[in-house]
Amino acid sequence: MPMHFLTERSTSGSKRIIAALFEWSWVSVQNECPFLASAGYGFVQVSPPHEHITGDAWWTSYQVVSYELQSKRGSRDQFAAMVEACNAYGVRVIVDAVLNHMTGLDSGKSVTGRSFTHYSYPGTYSSSDFHYCPTRNHAIEDYNDENQVETCELLGLADLNTESDYVRGRLAQYLNDLLGLGVAGFRVDAAKHIAPDSLANIFSRLSTNAYITQEVTDTTGLFVTKHQNVGDVQVFNYPYTLRGAFLNTGIFNLGNINDRGWLASGSANVFVTNHDTERDGSSLSYKSGNNVYVLANVFMLSYPYGTPTVHSGFAFDNDQQGAPDGNYGTCTTNGPTNGWECQHRWTPIVGMVGFFNYVGSSPLTNVVTTSNNQQLAYGRGSSGHVVINNADSAWQITLTTGLADCSYCDVVSGPKSATGCSGAVITVKGGSFDVLVPPRQAIAIHAGASV
Repeated sequence: MPMHFLTERSTSGSKRIIAALFEWSWVSVQNECPFLASAGYGFVQVSPPHEHITGDAWWTSYQVVSYELQSKRGSRDQFAAMVEACNAYGVRVIVDAVLNHMTGLDSGKSVTGRSFTHYSYPGTYSSSDFHYCPTRNHAIEDYNDENQVETCELLGLADLNTESDYVRGRLAQYLNDLLGLGVAGFRVDAAKHIAPDSLANIFSRLSTNAYITQEVTDTTGLFVTKHQNVGDVQVFNYPYTLRGAFLNTGIFNLGNINDRGWLASGSANVFVTNHDTERDGSSLSYKSGNNVYVLANVFMLSYPYGTPTVHSGFAFDNDQQGAPDGNYGTCTTNGPTNGWECQHRWTPIVGMVGFFNYVGSSPLTNVVTTSNNQQLAYGRGSSGHVVINNADSAWQITLTTGLADCSYCDVVSGPKSATGCSGAVITVKGGSFDVLVPPRQAIAIHAGASV
């Protein structure tokens, strides 16, 4: 039986895409929200706002010292101003919320100078508020053991006793504080490591409706199934499958991704990459060659499955490296800027955000593949059409489409302008169109970009 509490099953409204601005400061996010709104993003996911340990590495943000809104990305006042400004532009804020654990250090000081030890966080938690599972160093030893996964320490991080009424109430207090500032929802970090009943109890204490998506790094389906009634679940099979298809096996069978026994589309949060998978190499990333990262985003933003999150991070040389030069978020063009990759601004991705918003729930139609397994085309009812060529040679084909006879801008190569198309023009005549797609390229047309 589904659980009933104040959560939303999907991002709401006609603009549902989430831009994850990884490690951006609150001032920088605030400055970027006018662009996000104009590009058609409905939500911005921000990094954890809580007080955390010191250090330049990106992961210091995920080691909690207290729930005061003071981090390397800014102050409480700056956070509140960012949320208010983004809401005014119609871009709702989703917070990356760390609810499973505190720090992995024996002792130390926070970014504000607050002292702590591994199991004592003055004013927040004491030693009685943690799990102490009976393994060596309280660590997870068997990731197939549900009890260990939910009660033992992940990577040495002090694991909160989320069965405790006090801990549940304290976490809900933190989330309600954020909701009171106008936040729209939460991406729950390490949700796999919190029992679903505990999460449900915490969310039942929320003061208002909130969108919930959960990080559940599971490909077996066991943990995903357990968490699907708590909120949306991030489907890690999705980026892993895209990586395999675009780099190895071919993209021909991506057209049946709805038939793989994964979560129902309405419960799935999907992504091409995130801050973890781009660093461990398990997904495509900005470093992937042959334009496949762009092609995978074209697929995600055109195929009718899940709520998409577009990751936007920074360039890195190793998996520990933090944001560049203490400069937390800069994009002044549609490409990389000052060490920031700015993927959410890339011309093809922005074009596909508009495509996604326009086609809405239009059905998948006219799926076409080729014998080389590296080419895929499909329509979205009478609203749009996409052609993806992952081969090393050009693809020339005539395709049947539900689009009306007209000329359309290819939004992958450039947006519609006041005078026409800034990129390629595709003409539909008699219910079909001829197209020549260069190697490792894609085209996408929709009825909202006709000329």
